[in-house]
Amino acid sequence: MTETINSVAASAIASSAAGQFGQNSDHASALRFITCGSVDDGKSTLIGRLLVDTKAVLQDHLAGVTKSGETDLALLTDGLSAEREQGITIDVAYRYFATEQRKFIIGDAPGHEQYTRNMVTAASSADAAVVLVDATKLDWQNPKLELLAQTRRHSLLVHLLRVNSLVFAINKLDAVADPALAFAHISAALRQFAESADIQVKATIPVSALKGYNVVNAHEGWAGYQGPSLLQLLEQLPNTPSDVALPLAFPVQWVEKFSSSADTSQGRRVFWGRVAAGVAQVGAQVQILPSGQLATVAQVIDHARAPKAVGAGLSAGITLDREVDVSRGDWIVAAPVQAEVAEDDFDAPSAVSPWPSQRELNVTVAWMDDEPLVPGRVYWALHGHRWIKAKVRSVAHRLNINTLAKEEAQQLEANAIGQVQLQLQEAIPAAAFTKARQLGSLILVDTASHATAGAVLVQ
Repeated sequence: MTETINSVAASAIASSAAGQFGQNSDHASALRFITCGSVDDGKSTLIGRLLVDTKAVLQDHLAGVTKSGETDLALLTDGLSAEREQGITIDVAYRYFATEQRKFIIGDAPGHEQYTRNMVTAASSADAAVVLVDATKLDWQNPKLELLAQTRRHSLLVHLLRVNSLVFAINKLDAVADPALAFAHISAALRQFAESADIQVKATIPVSALKGYNVVNAHEGWAGYQGPSLLQLLEQLPNTPSDVALPLAFPVQWVEKFSSSADTSQGRRVFWGRVAAGVAQVGAQVQILPSGQLATVAQVIDHARAPKAVGAGLSAGITLDREVDVSRGDWIVAAPVQAEVAEDDFDAPSAVSPWPSQRELNVTVAWMDDEPLVPGRVYWALHGHRWIKAKVRSVAHRLNINTLAKEEAQQLEANAIGQVQLQLQEAIPAAAFTKARQLGSLILVDTASHATAGAVLVQ
């Protein structure tokens, strides 16, 4: 355990030192993490405990969730009337707090299967995930106990979405007869599951969100655990590294026009968006997709309109050296580079784009619609800020979340995860999600109901 914590601390120090393009600001260094897991595992209560014990809750707010001298910690995050009536989390609630060491942005994700899409939304931008496990729901006396399906599903989704750090928090151990035995058996089951799914786990911590054990302050020796508290671990976790080392990829979100300007030495429009990969800097040779036109970056400004190079993950405005037809949804990417080909290879292209466009995609889909995904169906797909039609060519297999086996399937039902082949209406600069998050992710939207139907990760 000590070696794990030391390695996490070293990674955090390296991550903060690598902030060359604004990544070392207070906002960028804040840890964004979510709590997830099965319904009623204590996620909202855990966040409430974090807020209360770090003195991040005002007295009037605390009084509003106190009845008969008892504080309902879950109500600090469950703000919707439907959530309070039903006693479950429905939408993602974000809360902010800080310690002397770090700032935090928490996302309280719902545990109910019906709201898996909300959990995926929260996880897609998180640096870390705390997966809660309710000890009272498991056969904790059995060394070969079975984990809940939603615990497995959320852990797999966190892994698929490239969340940088995953922590298991075994909750409600204060409510079992032998906390040490329960912690040993449950942590062994979690470890076996994580190894089978090739999931890297930072730590497994026994906690009591209700009583506060090992949440903010370490409760040494409880449940046979001698490591840091959850908050002490979170303070050391690294931020998700940005993709600044990759070639430039910039999705255009908004076009700002200065057509009345008399300066014709460069383009008179600023293209705004968030850099998806690489660094936007003056003098870079770029290509506009899908038109294929080439240009040079004449000016780059940050969100405050200060001229400076802007790296991945941050907003920028780009002006080109000439007027080029660029609209919302287009991509500004690094220009093609000269290819190394043999002298007698006449069919090889002379230049190769670092972000080649493609229409056929093999993808992993986390399906979230009540209507199953079936071959032949057409959906709207959103890539960056571009909407295109996507047709399901075939379903390769479905992942069994209990056995982790790849099963033959003809369709994907709600909350299923599977491998699918998509055919797009037009080519897009898609890349493997493991290489570049922004270029490797899409969402599918039902063309009739306009409901978000699936999260797509390019293979």
